[in-house]
Amino acid sequence: MASTRLTPERSLRYSGWTVVLAAFFGVMFSFAAIVPFTFSLFIAPLHAAFGWKREAISSTFGIAAMTVAVFSPGIGMLLDRVPPRRVVLPCIVVFSAALLSLSRLTPQLGRFYLTYFIIGVVGNGTAQLSYSRAVLSWFRTMRGTALAFMLTGSGVGSILMPLITQHVIHNSGWRAGYLTLGLLALLGFPLTTIFLRNMPGSASQPAERKQPTATSSVFGSATFWLIAGSILLGGFGANGALSHLAALLSERGISGSDTAIALSCLGAAGIGGRLLTGWLLDRFYAPTLSFLMFLLAGAGITLFAYASNAAMGIAGALLLGFSMGSEGDIGPYLIARYFGQSRFATLYGLTWTAYAIGGATGPVLIGRLYDQMGGYRPSAILILAGTAVIAAFMNFALPRYSAEEAELDTMTLESTAVE
Repeated sequence: MASTRLTPERSLRYSGWTVVLAAFFGVMFSFAAIVPFTFSLFIAPLHAAFGWKREAISSTFGIAAMTVAVFSPGIGMLLDRVPPRRVVLPCIVVFSAALLSLSRLTPQLGRFYLTYFIIGVVGNGTAQLSYSRAVLSWFRTMRGTALAFMLTGSGVGSILMPLITQHVIHNSGWRAGYLTLGLLALLGFPLTTIFLRNMPGSASQPAERKQPTATSSVFGSATFWLIAGSILLGGFGANGALSHLAALLSERGISGSDTAIALSCLGAAGIGGRLLTGWLLDRFYAPTLSFLMFLLAGAGITLFAYASNAAMGIAGALLLGFSMGSEGDIGPYLIARYFGQSRFATLYGLTWTAYAIGGATGPVLIGRLYDQMGGYRPSAILILAGTAVIAAFMNFALPRYSAEEAELDTMTLESTAVE
C-alpha cells in the first residue's frame, strides 16, 4: 500500500496502469463496443430472413437500451459495495451466451426481444460503468488520461467489430455473424480476472468527503440534472443516427463496404476523441469541452441527413465518432469532479439510465419515421442533430468547480512534480 501511494501516477510502474490495461481489453469486447456498432449491420439481413419491419427490429435496440437504463443504477450500487470482478465476470459470461444464442434465431420476434432484454440486463456490467469505478479509484492527477486510455479500448473495439461482423455476414451469413460476436465477447475475461480491482483503502478519500455524495442530495442538485439531461439528449441524437447508419447510407446508394468503412471511421475517430479529450480534461474546464463535443455531434448528424456519397457519410462518421469518444470521457469525469468517488458508480449508473432512455427512444423514433415516410428523410435526421445542439448549450449552466477542489488539484500536481 505504501509503495503504491509513493509511486507517481505518471510512472508506468504505478499499479493503477495494470488496472487500466485490464479495463482497456474489457471494454474492447463489451456491450458498448459490440451492440451499438454492429446492430445496424443485421437490420437488412433480418428483414430479408424473417420479413420483420425495420421499426420492429429497431425496437429491439430500444429494449436493450431501456433495460440498461433500468439496471445500470443497480449495477452501480453493487460496484460501490463489492469487488468489481464479482460483478463483471458473471456479466461477461451471460452477455457472450446471449450473443451466441442469436445465431439460432427463429421467426418468433418475441425471442429476439427477450435475448436483447437479457443483453441489456448485463450490458453495463461488461462496459465502462463497471471498469471506470476501479480505474478512478487509482487516479487523481491523471484521472482524465486514465479514463481516456480505458475508453480507447471501446474505440478499438468499435473499429474492429463492424469490419469483422460485415466480413462474416458477407461470407457466411448473419447467423455466423452473431456466433462470432459471442465468441469475441469472451476475450476480455482473462485480464479482468487477473488485474481488475479497486485501489486498497479508496472507498473514502479525505479530499472528497466535502462533496455531496448522498443520492438524495444529488437528486436535489441542479448540477446532476444538467449532466444527466445533456447525456440523455446526446444519447438520443447519437444512437438514433448510429443505429440506422448502415441502412441509411445503403438507401443513399453507398456500398456495404463503404458503409463498413464509415462505421469503422466512427470508431477510429472515437479513439482520437477519447485520447485527446482525456489529455485536455487534466488541463481545461470540462463543461467547455463538453459544449464543443456536442456541437461536433450535431454537425456530424447533419451530414448524415444530406449524405449523397461515401465521402459525406465518412465525414459525418468522423465528427460523430470524435464527439461520442470525447463525451465518454467527459461524463464520468464530471461526476467524479462534482460529486466525488464514494458513490461514483451509483451516480454513473443513474446517468447511464439517462443515456439509455435517449439511446432507446432515438432509434425507435427514426424507425417509425422511416416506416411512415418510406425512407430516411433529412427532416427526420435533423431532429437528432437538434437534440445534440440543445445538449451542448446545457453545459453553460453548470457551476464552476469548488474552490476546495481547485486548491486541492494545485497541491496534488505540485506534490506529484516533487515526486
